[in-house]
Amino acid sequence: MIRTSVVILNWNGMEMLRRFLPSVIACSQGADVEICVADNASTDASCEVVEREFPSVRLIRLDRNYGFAEGYNRALSQIEAQYVVLLNSDVEVTPGWLDVQIDYMEAHPQVAACQPKILSWHQKEFFEYAGASGGFIDRYGYPFCRGRIFEKVEKDGGQYDDPLPVFWATGAALLIRLEVYRQVGGLDSRFFAHMEEIDLCWRLCSRGYTLMCLPSSKVYHVGGATLKKENPHKTFLNFRNNLLMLYKNLPDKELGRVMRMRCLLDYIAAGVFLLKGDWGNACAVIKARQEFSRMRSQFVSDRKQNLRLTVVRHPLGRFPFSILWEAKLKGKKLYSLLPIDTAAVVGK
Repeated sequence: MIRTSVVILNWNGMEMLRRFLPSVIACSQGADVEICVADNASTDASCEVVEREFPSVRLIRLDRNYGFAEGYNRALSQIEAQYVVLLNSDVEVTPGWLDVQIDYMEAHPQVAACQPKILSWHQKEFFEYAGASGGFIDRYGYPFCRGRIFEKVEKDGGQYDDPLPVFWATGAALLIRLEVYRQVGGLDSRFFAHMEEIDLCWRLCSRGYTLMCLPSSKVYHVGGATLKKENPHKTFLNFRNNLLMLYKNLPDKELGRVMRMRCLLDYIAAGVFLLKGDWGNACAVIKARQEFSRMRSQFVSDRKQNLRLTVVRHPLGRFPFSILWEAKLKGKKLYSLLPIDTAAVVGK
């Protein structure tokens, strides 16, 4: 049996595959490691490039573009391995990146998933937006990272090099036990893309599993390769899916209060976009709220199941403060400045 399967989901990413697959192949050697490209029915020559230029890579052809979430679910249904890595096609890995994580997982069976340190491929001395050195969430559902709060991305000076339990691990380079992935239901395909890995991680944390960031494993991520920052469709998916995630996972006693505050904050966000003259993103926020209201009934059974299976109601890394208040109003734009009880984060 293959111990580790590195699965790269691709859609029209031929040039990304040519640029980054060589590092994955070179730095992920071993008889018990396979590298797969799961293709979401690309219309470019991605499949032909994989077959011709990377014959050692296993190609899984999907019959249409299922998006990130369902694309991975369908790809992983064809995988038999102890561990799988969900790796973006625009990631350059480094020597030892995989061994560090597998060794840790082997020694810590209570850990369900982990991520490496994510640095920017464009500016390699800086963290990368999508994951940085481990992800957390505030009381209203806004995600942030060690090394990245909203648009502020820090320079990596080794300040976050300690391994640390996290609330969410980035889907750009997520290593997870395949059995656990299947046990908790995998990624929610109704999200299509964005926030789906945080939703998955919330389920893992609430069911008693630990997630880790292991910064001694390091990769470089291009980021924004599919949808650019502040693309209205990306804004729509992020706002809608964040609301769906909150509805699925929040404890009963918090749900009403948090969702009322999010309603206010979302309309403020739409207003800020309007003040900037950004009509497209303002409309995307409003549309996201409307779509959440329309879809909410589809998630009633998911919510009931999640609450029934919850054993940890206040997981590590879900903090009681508002990151908007701390970063936007109080100017605390570095993770190290936030009112975080370190002992609480590491579970002491």
